[in-house]
Parts: sequence; C-alpha cells; structure tokens
Amino acid sequence: MLLSLFKINKLFLVIFIFFLACKKDSASAIVPDTNTPGNLTPYNVTYPYYFPQLHIPDDNKLTEEGVQLGRRLYYDTILSNDGRSCSSCHNSQEGFSTFSSNSLPHVNLGWNSNFLWNGKISGDIEDIMQFEVDVFFNTDISKLNNSMYYKQEFKKVYNVETISSRNVAYALSQFFRVMVSSNSLCDKYLQHKSVFNSSQLHGLEIFTTEKGDCFHCHSLGLFTDNKFRNIGIDSVFTGVNLGRYNFTGNPNDIGLFKTPTLRNIELTAPYMHDGRFQTLEEVIDHYNSGVKHSSTLDPIMTKPSKIYGLGLSIAEKQDLIEFLKTLTDTTFINNPILQKP
Repeated sequence: MLLSLFKINKLFLVIFIFFLACKKDSASAIVPDTNTPGNLTPYNVTYPYYFPQLHIPDDNKLTEEGVQLGRRLYYDTILSNDGRSCSSCHNSQEGFSTFSSNSLPHVNLGWNSNFLWNGKISGDIEDIMQFEVDVFFNTDISKLNNSMYYKQEFKKVYNVETISSRNVAYALSQFFRVMVSSNSLCDKYLQHKSVFNSSQLHGLEIFTTEKGDCFHCHSLGLFTDNKFRNIGIDSVFTGVNLGRYNFTGNPNDIGLFKTPTLRNIELTAPYMHDGRFQTLEEVIDHYNSGVKHSSTLDPIMTKPSKIYGLGLSIAEKQDLIEFLKTLTDTTFINNPILQKP
C-alpha cells in the first residue's frame, strides 16, 4: 500500500528528529589518531553521524599494523587447541555469523558494552577478547611465542619481547573495532543517497511506530539497545533458557537475553539465543501472535495493544521483512580489509 506524501514527510520528520539528538558533524565521526606508537600508521574508523561516538582506550589506539595483526589472528587456528579460529563460527558471507551455530554476529561490536547472549562479559572489546583468549579458546600462548612471524609483529605493534594473552586480546580488539557495517540500503536512505520502494517504506513505518514497536529495542543506527529483555519466547524456563539469570542469579533476569543487532539480519539465521527460528517469517510470526507471558516478560510486550499480539496482516508482515532486508550491507561482508589474509 502506497504511503501518502503526508505520511512520508511525517516519517522523515520523526526519523531525523530522532537523529538530531545524537548528530555529530562528519569530522567528529572520524576517530582521532592521537597517542599512536612511533613508526606505526594511525587507522581512522569512519561511521555515520547517527552512530554514537566510538570509544577507543588510550592504551590500544588503532594502527594499520595492529589491525592487520588482529586480522591474521582472527583467521588463524593458532588461537585454539582444536583447529578452530574466530572465523570458524563467523563467516563473512553470513554477516560474520554462521548458520551452523547461534553465535551473535561480529558487527559494530566496538559500540557494545555487554557481550554474549547472557551478558556474562561487560566492558570494552578488550574485555570480551580476553575472555575469548583465556577461556573460550584457552589459547596456548607458547605457540605464538614460538612463531617468528608473531614475535616480530607483536614487537612492532606493542613493543614486547614476550607475547602475553593480554597482547593477543588487544590485537584482536583492533580488528574488531574496524568491523563496521554502515553502508546498507537503509543507511543510504537515511543519508538521502537512495530511496525505498513502497513496501520498504511501509515496513519502516511499521518498525518505527507503535504498530510494530520494533524501534524501542532496535533503535535506528546500531539497531540494538545493548540491553537484556524477555521477549516471550518461553513461559517456563530451564537450563540455558534461564538466560541472564544463569549469570546474575537475579530472579528478575529469568528469560532475559541480549538484544541482538538487526544489521545484516537477512544473513544471520537461525534466530534467538537457541536458534529456534529458521526464518524471518517465523520471527515476525512470534511477535505477531506467539508471545508467551511470564513474570519477567518485557513491559514493551505487555502494552494493552500488544496483549494479543501485533495484529499485522500478511501484507504488513511482508513489508516489515522487506524493510529488514534493507539492513543487509554487502559492502561490509565483501570488504577486502575484513577477509582472510
């Protein structure tokens, strides 16, 4: 159904009033290249004005050399003791996720402060990378110290004679901070560089209004609020489905999981923490008519208008999916800087 000109103008107004609160000029959207170690090349990360400011610790400033070292580590099975690498579960063509697992995708994590589905790790990228090196991979650092290549590269980037797990976590962090997705059709639309068709426009309207109520948790820009919510996929909770409660022990956290980003959502099936939904159609059907009630169900899901679901028609559900597909960023998944060296 075509939106009237009035509705389109109103939609533009709502979107850009939202962005005005966090708007930065183009210069401030480039990370300054200060405090970079000598003889290393500063690396600038660019991103749209509607992204928050990217935080980079003073002791791990981005450099070309550091990013390349992190990239090599990302694809190297030397990190593990069983032949795995980061890329084993995070394939670029699947939005740096993989259909064989329900891993959260590696995209725009530089703006995250909570990591993993239950938020077990919080802080900066360096904190989650330290967990990955020490716990997830249980990296044998001696293998890196026995590698002439890595010895030379870590000496160059971090000026160390002996590589530590902290050095490895820091190098990986540099690569993760440049894994930025911001060139989808939706981004081009928001920057007035492209247009949506009528179905995509209607989907955006559903997404950004009370009709679909998606924007409260998946705010425009990063398309995640980086918080934890019970969205009603269960009413009885056991095992991993207890969610954040398994980490905090707080009864109010039963059934809560991290809000994933919707960027490249078309590529990152299966969906939810346990991969129970295989398609976007199944996800929309859940919100439309499948929400299960429990004591920790998110307040957004218990609005009077949502008690019996969204009430979207078949056409409206399809329009919403068409909008979600505008978040696919082929520039990101094909970026040569992010591919296996």
